[in-house]
Amino acid sequence: MTEMELKYGCNPNQKPARVFCEKGLPFTVLNGKPGYINLLDAFNSWQLVRELKEATGLPAAASFKHVSPAGAAVAVPLSEALQKAYFVEGVELSPVATAYIRARGADRMSSYGDFVALSDECDAQTASFLKREVSDGIIAPSYSAEALEILKSKRKGTYLVIQMDTNYQPEPLEQKQVFGITFEQQRNDIKITPDCLTEIPTVNKELPESAKRDLLISLITLKYTQSNSVCYAKDGQAIGIGAGQQSRVHCTRLAGNKADIWYLRQCPKVMNLPFKEEVRRPDRDNAIDVYVGEESEDLLTDGNWEHLFTEKPEPLTREEKKAWLATQTGVALGSDAFFPFGDNIERARKSGVSYIAQAGGSIRDDNVIATCDKYNMTMAMTHIRLFHH
Repeated sequence: MTEMELKYGCNPNQKPARVFCEKGLPFTVLNGKPGYINLLDAFNSWQLVRELKEATGLPAAASFKHVSPAGAAVAVPLSEALQKAYFVEGVELSPVATAYIRARGADRMSSYGDFVALSDECDAQTASFLKREVSDGIIAPSYSAEALEILKSKRKGTYLVIQMDTNYQPEPLEQKQVFGITFEQQRNDIKITPDCLTEIPTVNKELPESAKRDLLISLITLKYTQSNSVCYAKDGQAIGIGAGQQSRVHCTRLAGNKADIWYLRQCPKVMNLPFKEEVRRPDRDNAIDVYVGEESEDLLTDGNWEHLFTEKPEPLTREEKKAWLATQTGVALGSDAFFPFGDNIERARKSGVSYIAQAGGSIRDDNVIATCDKYNMTMAMTHIRLFHH
């Protein structure tokens, strides 16, 4: 057995703390010192990107915060609008950098101080992007020599860099303790594949390959998201993740609101905000979040806007937001369990959802199917519950 002592557990008062493994720890710390939550994020996110790569054949990345993904994506080329929204205009991106830029761009506010996972070797370009972001650490199967040097210089040399043993396979049974009582279960090793999407009870049964890819991304993301959870996805990435809500419709609303913000960031009026050159990236992200929200007057009052902009921006009106959001279509939505009511579908429609994958099995399945039919949505019943705690 090998073990590693940690500074403390979830909180500073929780000492001593350590991780250990009977078969030997399957990772190597190349830089920095890991904390308890760092490693929870690392091993959950590693499983996520490994499964995304297996399901899609594309390099994958995840951005984790507090044991749930803020974003997850595969290496699908960026549109011009997304290049601008993600601050990478005119840059030729490597596949793994593309995946991380997408994952980080899903919910930039939540990704502040994230833990990063990559399915493939971290290259110098990805490391360079990471160096300019606020991030706590990274896990990947390997690092180029240049990438490792870049990452070692981050956070005054304390940035956490973990290399994962790709040959490691955990035992089929897993345990954890709560209140001194040991829980044991079989690991959730169920595979999320296109076979999960074959049962389609809605009138519309059209499910293009891009939608299948996005539904798989959504479902695999949910497998490692604290429940209840739903995930909106489009163009090879999560665009809104709702995690840890007691009510499923609250999940759908939370994730839908995040998906709306993601799309509003691509509105020309938002992308052309006249930021001063010296405004830092996190401050831009925060300002954009406020600008597209319901409290934009806090940003645009005299005495406030001057700190960020070269001139006072015009407000983004409710009518303008509604009109822009109405152009969003083709979004995929996954749920980690059944939708109990059609109200989830009503909310999903407002964020451009066209394709849905959910477990099914509610006594109100007929109502949910009928609501999908009302909006000509395609819905697959997976018969797979993906709770994660």
